[in-house]
Amino acid sequence: MDLGAPELLIILVVVLVLFGGAKLPKLARSLGQAQSEFRRGLKDGETPGKDRDRDPGKDTPRDDPAA
Repeated sequence: MDLGAPELLIILVVVLVLFGGAKLPKLARSLGQAQSEFRRGLKDGETPGKDRDRDPGKDTPRDDPAA
């Protein structure tokens, strides 16, 4: 799907009408932050050997008083 200049202009006008000129910078900023967090999450997910959500106590052997 290829967007040309007329399509982008129509989308920009619709966004401007829907959100107004005052809210447009705030909307763009929040979209940029969401995109950067998404990319950071993808990058963290690709790194091997890093499990930040893993419970470190689950994989350690329990002390068995009978042993």
